[in-house]
Amino acid sequence: MVRFILIAIGMVVIAALARMAFVVPAAAGWTTSFALTDNSACTPLEIAPGTEDVTYDAATGLVFVSTDDRRAEGTSPGNGIWAFDPADPSGTLRRVSADAPANFRPHGISLYRDADHARLFVVSHPGDDHHILIFDVANDGTLTHVRTINDPAIYSPNDVAAVGPDTAFVTNSSYFGDNPLGVVEALLGLPLTNLVLIDGDEVSEAAGGFVYGNGVQISADGTRLYAANFIAQKLYVYERDLATNALTKVDTWRAPFGLDNIELDDAGNVWVAGNTQVFSFLDHQADPDARAPSVAGYFDAGTGAWTTTFATDGTDIDSLSVVTPVGDQVMLGAVFDSHILICPQAG
Repeated sequence: MVRFILIAIGMVVIAALARMAFVVPAAAGWTTSFALTDNSACTPLEIAPGTEDVTYDAATGLVFVSTDDRRAEGTSPGNGIWAFDPADPSGTLRRVSADAPANFRPHGISLYRDADHARLFVVSHPGDDHHILIFDVANDGTLTHVRTINDPAIYSPNDVAAVGPDTAFVTNSSYFGDNPLGVVEALLGLPLTNLVLIDGDEVSEAAGGFVYGNGVQISADGTRLYAANFIAQKLYVYERDLATNALTKVDTWRAPFGLDNIELDDAGNVWVAGNTQVFSFLDHQADPDARAPSVAGYFDAGTGAWTTTFATDGTDIDSLSVVTPVGDQVMLGAVFDSHILICPQAG
């Protein structure tokens, strides 16, 4: 009996090591290198620590930026949602989330518009809890808090994609969270997280099998949903039933880096930024002076082919989390840095 148990344990250890040998080298960036791009034409816009997500409102011409100082214990004075006109970023920049709760710690954001509504959905992490907040958006960008959603199914929210005034998809990142089991989950690349649907007061699983779910985005016509797997370095592509919100996976696109937030251009191309070396990201998380290389670019809407348009060693911006196309420019945000980069669009 003892011999059987030892053999079983040995097989589990061997399987775990084999899985780590598959997952870790790619996530660490040991198998891929990127040529750095010339970023000298980019202009930094100082906002507040943690410019993690950026989205564009074509109806008003405003850019919205989510900020949270992730190194701070508790709420930081710079936390909030900011807006600016890309024609005059520094002259028009202002915080528009005065109506947010005092413990507001925004993460992923998503804008929804129809004939009757203009709403911004925001992931927030107050204390040890997790919320999805919905705001009405005025023409000048000012946000008015409408409601807060808190549900056990939203256990590790990262990003949100709004598909109606009270309806959205939300990615969960880590099943076990920030603890030793969470480290095992990441090192083994375990597909334990999911995508959930908020439909009014109901919250339910929409899709599973995610390896650290991250960015999520919906196509302009609402029929296609894109969801990023950070550790697995995959983008899942789903067809969405407009009547039922049911999802059917139709494709998997791969890029050799940790995929973060997702934005779309007018042609439907899928723009994504993310980290090329997960251990460098962890070093940067602990030490602001440590550099975290990252890249940005887009998947072709038709073929899923990847094109890199921006690559940095972290000297101009660290640990990219989002790239948002706005006209002939892109807006690049970061997990910890207090600025975004505004760059000419390439590619």
